[in-house]
Amino acid sequence: MNIVQVSEKTIVGLGARTNNKDEMNPGTGKIGPLVHQFDANVQVDYRGGARVYSVYHEYESDVSGNYSVLVGADKVDSSSVELIEVKIQEGNYLVFTAQGQVPHIVIETWGKIWTYFASPNCSHTRAYLTDFEFYKSQNEIEIYIGIK
Repeated sequence: MNIVQVSEKTIVGLGARTNNKDEMNPGTGKIGPLVHQFDANVQVDYRGGARVYSVYHEYESDVSGNYSVLVGADKVDSSSVELIEVKIQEGNYLVFTAQGQVPHIVIETWGKIWTYFASPNCSHTRAYLTDFEFYKSQNEIEIYIGIK
């Protein structure tokens, strides 16, 4: 993991309000169905260099509180549903990377992130403004965690 400075970026897509407790249960999780809805209804301009993101924002408190999530892209060709936008906030982010089978690597990497920030030896503090997953390819992700 390393620290990078990220510029503000607008992502458009589909959103929901959820929390980590609900996401641990396939019957109550909203992110998986949101990804399927996005994939079925939105055409992303991959040939034009667009990439897919999941943006976490509007945190109620911390890892245990409610938050909003947007599954989207930085450039969309077309959509059969109404899209919303969210801005990834400018700032410092700690980047966690993984390669392998999605969604397994996403779930596994979030587990590592929660463990890292829960450690008494952690030298960073989460900002809880915006965090995001960047899908570099079908089997490679980067998860950016905003830090103070």
